[in-house]
Amino acid sequence: MNEQAIKDILADVVRKVLAEECGGRPGSAGMDAGPIPVEISARHVHLSLQDAIALFGADLHPERPLSQPGQFLSAERVRLIGPKGVMDNVAVLGPTRTASQVEISKTDARALGINPPVRQSGETAQTPGIILASSTGILGLSQGVIVAARHIHMHTSDARRFGLKDKDMVDVRLETERPMILKDVMVRVGDNFALSLHIDADEGNSAGWKPGTEGTIIGRSRGGT
Repeated sequence: MNEQAIKDILADVVRKVLAEECGGRPGSAGMDAGPIPVEISARHVHLSLQDAIALFGADLHPERPLSQPGQFLSAERVRLIGPKGVMDNVAVLGPTRTASQVEISKTDARALGINPPVRQSGETAQTPGIILASSTGILGLSQGVIVAARHIHMHTSDARRFGLKDKDMVDVRLETERPMILKDVMVRVGDNFALSLHIDADEGNSAGWKPGTEGTIIGRSRGGT
């Protein structure tokens, strides 16, 4: 028996065991609808229009599109200034939002000297603040720093194919040279989303992520809907 055959058998055993742990909930079979591209979400900043103007004197300028439709990497960059350290040349993603938000990893947080919670994007209540600086401006955020919780973007057609709905929680196996099972991955469904699992740099490094990495949904998370 070759190495690939052994890996296939082990993956099948893991799927069956986790399916049993999840109670064999109705609809779980539909989740085995194919692989999901996995992307690393490196440290980045989202800005409100007001904050973008304060830092750069104008709205954000698109540099290149991102995988999610309508989203882009802007030409602007910022410095993050924390109590214990700084990080330069941090990406700013557009378009602007109603409120500014900084997404970093736990490793980044320790270097900066702050302790942000793991949250879904937009959930910034009672989170730490930080100072943002550009070559032309400086801005203090009273809150808005989070470690982004892992999540899957799904177009509505993908959600139907997988038998899932917005805010469902699932478990995903990363198919890498160091396979990893991610628990409690939130599904985010929308007409403007493209299928993709987003994890941060810490998670990607620990799993041996590389371009082309895919994940497989293996069941609903305990307590998931």
